[in-house]
Amino acid sequence: MNKQKILIVFGTRPEAIKMAPVVKEFKKNPDVFETKVCVTAQHREMLDQVLDFFEITPDYDLDIMESNQNLSLLTSGILGGVNKVLEDFKPDFMYVQGDTTTSFAASLSAYYSGVKVCHVEAGLRTFDKWAPFPEEINRQLTGKLADYHFAPTQRAKDNLLVENVDVTTILVTGNTVIDALLYSAEKVDSKEQSEYRKLDSLIEQGKKLILVTGHRRENFGEGLNNICNALRRIAGEEDVQIIYPVHLNPNVQKPVYDLLGNIKNITLIEPLEYESFVWLMKRSYLMITDSGGIQEEAPSLGKPVLVTREKTERPEAIDAGTVVLVGTNEERIVQECLLLVNNEEQYKSMSLRHNPYGDGNAAGKIVEFQRGLV
Repeated sequence: MNKQKILIVFGTRPEAIKMAPVVKEFKKNPDVFETKVCVTAQHREMLDQVLDFFEITPDYDLDIMESNQNLSLLTSGILGGVNKVLEDFKPDFMYVQGDTTTSFAASLSAYYSGVKVCHVEAGLRTFDKWAPFPEEINRQLTGKLADYHFAPTQRAKDNLLVENVDVTTILVTGNTVIDALLYSAEKVDSKEQSEYRKLDSLIEQGKKLILVTGHRRENFGEGLNNICNALRRIAGEEDVQIIYPVHLNPNVQKPVYDLLGNIKNITLIEPLEYESFVWLMKRSYLMITDSGGIQEEAPSLGKPVLVTREKTERPEAIDAGTVVLVGTNEERIVQECLLLVNNEEQYKSMSLRHNPYGDGNAAGKIVEFQRGLV
């Protein structure tokens, strides 16, 4: 029997985290699959950190990242670069993940080449093409191009069925980010404490640690300013400490440092490597974020999440009670955060809820499904 040729393509840190378990699971089966990895390096430095942590060496590295590159140039660069990889490797199937420009452009290139597309984390929708931008359209277009759809939840599957996707091409798997998180948490716990001494020295004992992230384009400007103003007010509480790894994008760096630099109880730091971020997540009291992945990860660690977005394509966590959608409204952010800080019952009701995103076996289910494809 000929081996199935599998090409796994990703370009950003979140994609790398979520695809790492899939790569590892395919690599466990060299008798069935010839598996190669292509990175576009849509994010360079942050991507490399994840590759190192998960011990993944790409077979192809397009290295397309350029300073201040716009989406049109990024898309065209990925389209052409992936085409060359497809011509060289000639895969039977190409795997992409989520909602990035890499996922969409690589899928389009595969479609042009007649290569079947497998979409991990398929079916998430806000049904608003501007929120999140450009991720909602990236995910919808990838879904249109995909031949097989690995939906993390039943709701995601239902979204695909509404769009007339063939039910036989959909598999509900849970989210691979839970696979990655459980692997990472165990690996982090096995390391010497000295590895995290610098981070540990930042944490003020006796205070409730609020971990903050933010990078969404739709929040640039007024939205991010409102978030920062809310954080200033929350920092006025004596029993809290805010740690904020600040994204490298200048649209994030400038307002955050202008508004939050030298504020008591707020510690601004550089972006963290994935394992360090997992370590800090485990020690946090709650999280304030506009990240999609954190909405999925934090409930597995029992951490409530306030999401600074107007809409989310991950409503399952809201329904489960582990996440509250606060948008960029300053008053709402302050109100919901202080409720969790000061009301122990409210905190317990969120932190002890069920995680709707799976049990950490998503990658295994994906590979088992792939075995049945010819």
